[in-house]
Amino acid sequence: MFTKSVLDCCGGYSNLDYSKVARWEHRTRGLTRLFGGPYVACYSLAILILLLNVYRSHSITVAMKGQPKWALMDRPEVFYTGVALIGGGILFVVSSFLALGFTGTFLGDYFGILMEKKVTGFPFNMIENPMYWGSTANYLGLALMKASPVGVVLAGVVAISYRVAITYEGPFTNEIYRQRAQRCKHK
Repeated sequence: MFTKSVLDCCGGYSNLDYSKVARWEHRTRGLTRLFGGPYVACYSLAILILLLNVYRSHSITVAMKGQPKWALMDRPEVFYTGVALIGGGILFVVSSFLALGFTGTFLGDYFGILMEKKVTGFPFNMIENPMYWGSTANYLGLALMKASPVGVVLAGVVAISYRVAITYEGPFTNEIYRQRAQRCKHK
């Protein structure tokens, strides 16, 4: 029970679940039919993802508040390292969103909403999956600022869940674009 709660609050199950939903959508177009179009369906899934992210952030904050600070971490240099991580994390998350747009950020390619070409500018020219790693940096930064060992562990769980999601999402997304390139060649 505890493990499921920790994974739920940190995106472990919700991350994998919405990837499963998006793959199902790609195969069946079930959400597109239900919502009357790919954009409405994509935006609806995006709202669910955003709500799950709010829940995860709230849960992590509550967990950190409920645990004592660790004196070893309760130092100015650790605090400012946390501030720097949050600054970098916000930069990666916001710049990723601006580069990808709403549907590019929220699995639009699974709904058939494809980008013209792969985004290669900042921040994608610095790091792969900058939104995931920026988000992880935000959680780790907050944990350091709060001198919370529980927060560090939970940021680690977030990082692991994102790593697993990347393992599945990356190749699947590449295959979607490969199939489109094949269709375009045959036209």
